Amino acid sequence: MVFLPWIIAASLVVLVAALVVAWALNYKKVGPNQVLVVSGRTSTITDAGGQKHKVGYRLQVGGGTFVWPMLETAEVFPLEVFSISLRCPDVLTAQGVLISAESQGQIKACSDGPALHRAVENFLSKGSSGITYVAQEVLEGHVRAILGTMVVEDIYGQREEFARKVQDAAAVDFARLGLELISFSLKDITDSQGFLQALGARRVAEVKRDAVIAQAETERDAAITTSMARKEGDVARLQAEADLAEATRDFEVRRAEYQSAVNVQRAQADAAYDLEKAKLALEIREQEYKVRLAEKDLAAQVEAKEVARREQELEATVKRPAEAMLYQAKLEADADAYKKELEAKGRAAGVRLEGAAKADAIKAQGAAEAEAMHGKAEAWKEYTDAAMAEMVIKSLPELARAVSEPLSKVDKIIMVGDNNGAPKITGQVASVMAQLPPIVENLTGLKLQDLIHKLKPEEKS
Repeated sequence: MVFLPWIIAASLVVLVAALVVAWALNYKKVGPNQVLVVSGRTSTITDAGGQKHKVGYRLQVGGGTFVWPMLETAEVFPLEVFSISLRCPDVLTAQGVLISAESQGQIKACSDGPALHRAVENFLSKGSSGITYVAQEVLEGHVRAILGTMVVEDIYGQREEFARKVQDAAAVDFARLGLELISFSLKDITDSQGFLQALGARRVAEVKRDAVIAQAETERDAAITTSMARKEGDVARLQAEADLAEATRDFEVRRAEYQSAVNVQRAQADAAYDLEKAKLALEIREQEYKVRLAEKDLAAQVEAKEVARREQELEATVKRPAEAMLYQAKLEADADAYKKELEAKGRAAGVRLEGAAKADAIKAQGAAEAEAMHGKAEAWKEYTDAAMAEMVIKSLPELARAVSEPLSKVDKIIMVGDNNGAPKITGQVASVMAQLPPIVENLTGLKLQDLIHKLKPEEKS
């Protein structure tokens, strides 16, 4: 009992889904150029006479409808246009001439109520091929019938009239079949006996004859017209020349009269022009004088205003700044004097302090030098000959270095002469070094050999 609602709901869903699927599978649709014929159930239709009666089918023009399964079946009937080509060989015309005609027609099933029912009843099982076949047979019969009532010239020259007669004659039969002849046209006619060629040749000969006659008449009329026109042209030309000469004479006379009048008027105009020009020049000069006077007055006023402006400008730019600069200079002079006074006082005090400091420094320096000299004197007194010898010996390397140092600063030495240049240089250095003991003896009074002999016993002890 717990699952009963779920079972019922699932059943309902399945049922609804089945109904939807069944509806979708049995809902038939057709295009706008098709008719869906549903058979199996009765429906009421109205015929051309307005009477109603029942039939065992119903029609759906375009769109869709539901087809009940197992009760109804659906078929599609076409409504599009079909083209049919007709060839009618060996047709006797009203003159007894055998001709062959080719024509083209377009047909379709009627889409209104009664006619559509007739078309469905007549061609549902035959399809489009059955429609074109029956329409071609019916139309061929009417074409042959109309060809038999007309002569070849009318058929060839009045094709639109022939097509209208065929359409009018076939309209009744097509309406009974539920079809409609939309258009019909005659494409071509031929014959095997050469009638059309002979007809054309005769017409060509007539046309050529008429053309020759018309050309001759045209040339004749042209020659006559040309002569008449030439004569009339000459007469008109001579008359025109006479009229032109007369008109030229009258024109020259009138032009001379006009020229004389123009000269008089021109002279009067020139005199009046000169007079007016003189008057205008006088007025212009008077106006110029007035303008100059006005300009001078304005210049005087401008000059006066300019003088006042310059005085104000001098007042603002020279006098006032000069007074300000004078006052500023006075203040700066007072300040400078006071500054110099303070600087003088400061320098005097500085000089006094500096002098005292220098005196103290000199005094201290003299005392220090005296004490140092006293110490040196005491030290020299205490120096023995051995100490002097040691000091002299220690200074010898420095003297040797000083002697040989100039040679170390020479980049390159060029020797001219024999090959003993280098030994000579070293020999000169050695000779200089050998002269050091006599120099030391002359400077100090000490002999290095005696000092060395005195130092040897001490070194042994």
